[in-house]
Amino acid sequence: MYIPLLLTDFLDRAVKLYGDKTAVIDDEKVVTYFELNERVNRLSHGLEEKGVEKGDRVAILAPNTLEMLEGFYGAFQLGAVTVPLNIRLKPNDYLFILNHSETKILFVDYELYGLIDPVRDQLNVEKIIVHGGSKIKLENNDLDYEAWLAQFSVKPFDRAEMDEKDIASLLYTSGTTGDPKGVMLTHRNNYLQALQVMHHLRVSDQDVVLHVLPMFHVNGWGSIFYYTGNGATQIMLRKTRPNIIFEKLEKHDVTIMHMAPTVLNSLLQYYDENKMNINQQNVRVVIGGSAPPVTFIAKVEEKMGWEFIQVYGMTETSPLTLTSIIRAQHLDEPKEVQYRMKSKAGYQMFLTDVKVVNEEGEEVAPNGKEIGEIVIQSNGVMEGYWKNEKATKEVIRNGWFHTGDMGVVDSDGNIEIVDRKKDVIISGGENISSIEVENILYEHPAVIEAAVISIPHEKWGETPHAVVVVRDREAVTEEEIIAFARERVAHYKAPTSVSFVKELPKTGSGKIQKAHLRNQFWESKDKLVN
Repeated sequence: MYIPLLLTDFLDRAVKLYGDKTAVIDDEKVVTYFELNERVNRLSHGLEEKGVEKGDRVAILAPNTLEMLEGFYGAFQLGAVTVPLNIRLKPNDYLFILNHSETKILFVDYELYGLIDPVRDQLNVEKIIVHGGSKIKLENNDLDYEAWLAQFSVKPFDRAEMDEKDIASLLYTSGTTGDPKGVMLTHRNNYLQALQVMHHLRVSDQDVVLHVLPMFHVNGWGSIFYYTGNGATQIMLRKTRPNIIFEKLEKHDVTIMHMAPTVLNSLLQYYDENKMNINQQNVRVVIGGSAPPVTFIAKVEEKMGWEFIQVYGMTETSPLTLTSIIRAQHLDEPKEVQYRMKSKAGYQMFLTDVKVVNEEGEEVAPNGKEIGEIVIQSNGVMEGYWKNEKATKEVIRNGWFHTGDMGVVDSDGNIEIVDRKKDVIISGGENISSIEVENILYEHPAVIEAAVISIPHEKWGETPHAVVVVRDREAVTEEEIIAFARERVAHYKAPTSVSFVKELPKTGSGKIQKAHLRNQFWESKDKLVN
């Protein structure tokens, strides 16, 4: 018997088994799973009325809200493809993504509405619908979401005929080229990812999840499947401010949260500064991104009383493939040994095969010293990059996805990331293309050459640093270069510091040797990631 694995199954199960249970708490908005399903049906009927068909792209630009969550399920019922948008981008970024993806309908939160106006006339989208549109003045023929939604029936939607190999989502991620690439994930990719992750994270109907990680991140929006399917109560978080997180944590008896290391670090600082007394102890905090120091993990577990869970993955792998949860054979190890294990990317999850290989494709020795590239074979690996077959072939070779991350393997099979092949900078959990930032710097009239590299940063893990060669007799300051960049790219992408040099180190072929530039900033570190 063949039954396709479709993402609509997760909400169907929740309605059937947990219909009267609270599904979502979004500040003053509280809905049960039955009520959530009614709103999803209204949305699907509305999208159909707007001409959305199977395969059409539906984009969502919103913080973590009820409307964003229901947007995914509403689109899936038509067989449409969701395009979650990073809320930290610039208008020109949205222009590229929306037109490149050929998005038909754009949902945007009222607080982010202003990001679309500057490029509105160049967009090819057919309709813009605004979450919370009644709170602001809308332009042209844009629609208020709630007023529009209310027109349509709550009756079950007659779903499109779908297969698990159909594309469900298109997620744009920064790479080694200036323009972001659209990662195509299928229903099958996301379905099996949900099953493997909920096993490792021990998700159940007793969980209360606080959605801290933005849902435009694949690990943020992917989580809505396993928490929904298990009937967990989902708490929405519009702003990632420590005081608000602690308030919701206590108020709703939260049991699990996903977040970037920088957010967890802000919680620890707030905890210390305010001398807080936390009553909530049964909390699992799931961290993905740069590896944390052992002292960081110890503080989370001993002072906060939370369970620290490190995970590793990429958008291209749906995303999670490794976890550092302590295995049974190590439970008797001293705490400091366990914390060291938890600081690593970890061992492979169910339904994945992860290796570290040398340039000949052979697995490195499990001695914690021999360095190789992390490669992955799993049901979560993407179908490819949207309209970019060349880039797809570069990363999926001989049946393996090549991450570009360099790592070592210890005797217990735990993988630790030690360097990156790519020149992508990961700052606060966000991918930043060095080439994109360099292209902006080259627009400055005083700049002859520029190289953007990662340097260590206490708060963000690492941050962009620009090394610049300026024209003779040109006077330009570090502050001017930074301001120039911040006016043209999202602030988190702009350099936070600048060095001025007479010339950049180059290879014989004229390629800038970024490794030489990076080394002077990382000399005190034992690895080239932070």
